[in-house]
Amino acid sequence: MNIQDLNKIAHDLKSVKLMIEELQAEAEALTDQLKSAMIESGEEVLIGDDWKASWKNVNSSRFDSKAFKAEHADLYEAFTKKVTTTRFLLN
Repeated sequence: MNIQDLNKIAHDLKSVKLMIEELQAEAEALTDQLKSAMIESGEEVLIGDDWKASWKNVNSSRFDSKAFKAEHADLYEAFTKKVTTTRFLLN
């Protein structure tokens, strides 16, 4: 591929990523509208013709690695696994 082809691909990628961001913002706004309707109606579940939306509290437990490291630095280091990954960035 020549530089012109690569320039077009990079430009197209940036355009698609911008469209994705715009669509995500729109999806968030629509989600907020459904959540508002749930708050107004006092319902955790709304059901339409071909959809169902629920908004409920979910309890979970997560490991607090920062607190564990502060309390048990030696164990934290002993069980820390170094990982190498690759990252693609386009600016």
